[in-house]
Amino acid sequence: MPDDGKEKTARESTYVLSRWLFLRLLGVTYLIAFVSLWIQIDGLICSTGILPAEKYLEAVRQNLGVRGYRELPTLCWFNCSDSALHCFCAVGTVLSVLLIVGIAPVPVLLLLWVIYLSLSLAGQAFLSFQWDTLLLETGFFAMFYAPLNLLPRISQENPPPAIGRWLLWWLLFKLMFLSGITKLLWADPKWLELNALDFHYFTQPIPNSLSWYAHQLPAWWQKLSVVVMFAIELFVPFLILTPPRFRRIACFLMIGLQVGITVTGNYGFFNLLAIVLCVSLLDDDLLRKFTPKRWAILGAPEPDARNMKWRKWTALALAVPLILASLLTFLNEMVRTPRKHELSEAVASTLEVCDEYVLKWGRRRILKWTTPFRTINGYGLFRTMTSARPEITIEGSSDGTNWKEYEFCWKAGRLSRRPSSAVPHMPRLDWQMWFAALNPQGNEYWLVSLSQKLLEGSPEVLRLLDQNPFPEGPPKYIRLLYYRYEFTDSKEKRIRGTWWKRTLIKRLTGDLSLR
Repeated sequence: MPDDGKEKTARESTYVLSRWLFLRLLGVTYLIAFVSLWIQIDGLICSTGILPAEKYLEAVRQNLGVRGYRELPTLCWFNCSDSALHCFCAVGTVLSVLLIVGIAPVPVLLLLWVIYLSLSLAGQAFLSFQWDTLLLETGFFAMFYAPLNLLPRISQENPPPAIGRWLLWWLLFKLMFLSGITKLLWADPKWLELNALDFHYFTQPIPNSLSWYAHQLPAWWQKLSVVVMFAIELFVPFLILTPPRFRRIACFLMIGLQVGITVTGNYGFFNLLAIVLCVSLLDDDLLRKFTPKRWAILGAPEPDARNMKWRKWTALALAVPLILASLLTFLNEMVRTPRKHELSEAVASTLEVCDEYVLKWGRRRILKWTTPFRTINGYGLFRTMTSARPEITIEGSSDGTNWKEYEFCWKAGRLSRRPSSAVPHMPRLDWQMWFAALNPQGNEYWLVSLSQKLLEGSPEVLRLLDQNPFPEGPPKYIRLLYYRYEFTDSKEKRIRGTWWKRTLIKRLTGDLSLR
């Protein structure tokens, strides 16, 4: 009996099958990210796109000189032609498939990280989302977790290094806990008063049809949902530090939150990536119950002690500076709150001490060097909740009198159009239009470029839109209007058949032309 107990304990603590599943799901996420970008890249950052990467890098070179190579560590410095950008997407797609199949996972993960980093830096505003950096960080940490074999066989793999597993678990903890604690530290009354979901479903970047139905739910349900969300983001991550059976509970609760976010919004591959990180919490003892019997021997082979010891100390030596930098980004996200005067004196003083004696040194000595690689990051989703939904609409005219509106694929537009789901595709122009509406002046540089491309009738940019209202030739004039959008209620939708209602705020521009 004692021997059986020891065997069960050892089996519960193995993660060979868990790693196998994690790496393949990560490969699927990379595949989605590369393919989604590939079908949009011509209109976004190629030579005929809104923000050509080649012009951007040339401007960086002229302004920063040699320092530009350190600030933007991208392969695009060698070649940023349209063919090169497409080649990067193609190679990333192939490498993603290799990771799914399980061929040379460590070299493949390294190359995936290099290529996605290169594209994200060249992509400027269109590849600056938190899930782009989360993918880079997850893929980089996964190299410490993956098997070293070029053709690993699951029945003969050594257990993954503990340091690699804990790096991923720390990343998951950081993502979830920071998403909750920053909402409290930023002291947004809508979160503190538990009424943020009264606004979230219609003010989020790209709602879907279920967002409309979720918005109609009673106020008590919205408040309860916020309480459950805070519980999952603030307390459940600490279960990662507990025995396997409690980690499983944490895994399923956090996955449940991500599924809820997925079905009521459009966040590209973010929720899938968060779920992939949650899967790393599952141990082999649980997964064996859902796998073929021929895999029942997983974890049985004796590990190669010499190789395990060598990899353990190598991984630990490399991971220590990563952990230090990660802790600094963790603190940095909590410190940079704009409403410290609304916090308790003890909390505000603690944050100030961390800022003065820890982060001031860390930013200068460590984060200065890690930040350009976008791989050690802080997170904090929706730390403030917008209570209104401004929207920028673009209209064109051939005579300056009759105007037609350009319809985007996913963002709010025509009032009667049913909001649809784009998941797991990441429609980057539609997302940026949401940010532009929140700060038109700060996004003027690319809105002007977008307007110019529409006046030129650029087919690459027009393919990013749902339809072209000027199929026979581009318009002579373009103008940008500023609206406030809201969801209709059940009565309005039943009578008018509209999902949205809108009010014109102002004209953002006069009539723009190529002249």
